[in-house]
Amino acid sequence: MKVLQEYVDRKNRFNSVFGGKKWDLNKAQDRQEIAESIDSELSPENLSCDGELSYAEQNRRFQMLSRAGKQLVALDPSVRIWELA
Repeated sequence: MKVLQEYVDRKNRFNSVFGGKKWDLNKAQDRQEIAESIDSELSPENLSCDGELSYAEQNRRFQMLSRAGKQLVALDPSVRIWELA
């Protein structure tokens, strides 16, 4: 669950700078929003930053997001991450 917690912490730091919502893994609605965020980041366009990232960096991001997504699904099987299906 370490990778998932790191992902949420990173997103919460980003959201705090821009006045966004702070996510809490203990809330079902937040878990679904986290799943949607991971799903979005796993899309080919976002994963590669529209082709700007090297293959190695894309692979690193894919591995991290996949692990976070799998940890989230293990925590709450009701969430869906379509890019991992």
